[in-house]
Amino acid sequence: MKLVLLVLLFMLPLAAQRKPGSQLDKLPSNMEVLTHFGERADISPDNQRIAFMAKSFGDAFVIDLKTRAIRCLTCNVPGANFLRVMHLVTGDYILIGPAPGHFEDIRTSRSRDNELWFLSKERGSKPVKFGQKMSEGAAISKKSLKISFSQVHDQATDLAPEASRLIVADVDLSANPPKLVNPKTVHQSKDRSCVLEAQDFYDNDTKMVFTCYEPQGLASAMGLDLKTSQVTNFSKAPGTYNEPEGIFPDGQYTLVEGDRQVEQLGGKRGGSNIDIWKLKLDGTGKDFVRLTRFNDYESGKASNPVVSTDGRFMAFQTANTADPAGVGYGIVLYWFRK
Repeated sequence: MKLVLLVLLFMLPLAAQRKPGSQLDKLPSNMEVLTHFGERADISPDNQRIAFMAKSFGDAFVIDLKTRAIRCLTCNVPGANFLRVMHLVTGDYILIGPAPGHFEDIRTSRSRDNELWFLSKERGSKPVKFGQKMSEGAAISKKSLKISFSQVHDQATDLAPEASRLIVADVDLSANPPKLVNPKTVHQSKDRSCVLEAQDFYDNDTKMVFTCYEPQGLASAMGLDLKTSQVTNFSKAPGTYNEPEGIFPDGQYTLVEGDRQVEQLGGKRGGSNIDIWKLKLDGTGKDFVRLTRFNDYESGKASNPVVSTDGRFMAFQTANTADPAGVGYGIVLYWFRK
């Protein structure tokens, strides 16, 4: 018994140590650096391009995966303040963020002033306001013009101060200018025990995964059946951080920003010490597989992954544990198969 205790005591300090450097210095053969700047990647439906933000409250760019040519999408917009860029099935874009030139401060501009914009894929186009305030990110179908987003009291004063809701709508491109139609509230939370954020559609847009942000900076990966309204906790790991980001095309798995490695490495639970995990959506919460090891290194984390529509690769960003969520320092490709 004494020998076992001594072994355990010897292992504890080693388990809590993170290494100097970065996983970028020793990338596995199935990973490659795509860009040395940027954050919040989004893969085009045809898997030929990746759109990304240069920085938070900045310009949107797109890179061609064959030629590696990078083009700015919003550099013709003075004072661009966008936080996210995402593809529609048509190849056009959805932008998320406050109005250009109207940055107030990080919290206000990211919450109260956050809204949806349409950007045509035609070169030289400028963003068109949908007139829709929303919270954080959106779920955008790669098969149809369906979109989902969440709202909290900051964007919708009809909501109680602690409440949040998920809304599903359609993008009408036949209108001039394009607009959102058929909005429907599909799920609500009454208090801060579960603050909602839309993530991804799957199963032919009949289901979606979303994040339930919980007290103490924790989170659960959740699912919603849009036909039956049934809600499932897929991560089933109370006391930990599990944010779904990126769905596999078969709808059987999602990527998760998770802190499960903290059990071995030590450190604070929550959205800072995260790496990318693969979670099976079978409702057991038991099938978690770690894919990246950036958090094995001091101040390192990998975040904001997305999966190609053919399931061959994912794109994610390198990040620093000291920075706010979403801040990244370059896009990395991870090949499941070439």
